[in-house]
Amino acid sequence: MSQPFETISQHRCFGGTVGFYRHAAASTGCAMRFAVFTPPQASAGPVPVLYYLAGLTCTEETFMIKAGAQRVAAELGLMLVAPDTSPRGLNLPGESESWDFGVGAGFYLDATEAPWAPHFRMYSYVTQELRALITQHFPADSARTGICGHSMGGHGALVLGLRNPDIYRSISAFAPISAPRQCPWGRKAFSGYLGADQGQWANYDATELAAAVKDAARRPPLLVDQGLADQFLAEQLHPHLFEEACRRSGLTLTLRRHEGYDHGYYFISSLIEDHLRHHARILKP
Repeated sequence: MSQPFETISQHRCFGGTVGFYRHAAASTGCAMRFAVFTPPQASAGPVPVLYYLAGLTCTEETFMIKAGAQRVAAELGLMLVAPDTSPRGLNLPGESESWDFGVGAGFYLDATEAPWAPHFRMYSYVTQELRALITQHFPADSARTGICGHSMGGHGALVLGLRNPDIYRSISAFAPISAPRQCPWGRKAFSGYLGADQGQWANYDATELAAAVKDAARRPPLLVDQGLADQFLAEQLHPHLFEEACRRSGLTLTLRRHEGYDHGYYFISSLIEDHLRHHARILKP
């Protein structure tokens, strides 16, 4: 792959284009896939860009196929970028033994433990390498960038957004893993990727990051939606802990709880328009 990226396929969509791509990523040491929806307004110049981070077991295709976001993104002139959820094809020992760790479960962190450390660097991949590639090769306005995600990707969106306010001007999440140090998914991922030093774990815990914010008045308003029929709510997600951390630090959080909605993409497709308009209000001049 001598070119910056390989085009796998492109599809006309609401006057814009959905494309699926692959490139050799230095930060993960393997080929990575990503998807981009380029809205029709991009033909006239750079447009705001919203990164969407997907959840456990998902790929770069999941959001583009299931969320139904392109119609509203085309109306608003938002570019949508969806990376894969982990490195693939490395054949690391244990990478495919469980659905919530390893392949499809990168947790948007930079691993420090063997054998994951050289490759499972999704934090650096998303915040640096992929962002640079998108800015250089697509009509994306790097000064107007937002981030959103679901479940594990909601955790990623909150963490990346809170840790990088100079990059991400808008933040939202669907059913995020809000306090990973206090749930089974998070403890499994953090112990495997980061080892026993729980000081490192705090760097990737949205609740702890929110509690530590000192400049809340300069941070964008956060939008989080949570279904109350979500099968993972009680054990894994803990949005109430994130809500309390935001309250203590002064972060502006809108946490909406929805009766009857579960953890899946019917929930996301029902509310994606609200999230796109939330980001557009902040990112568009």
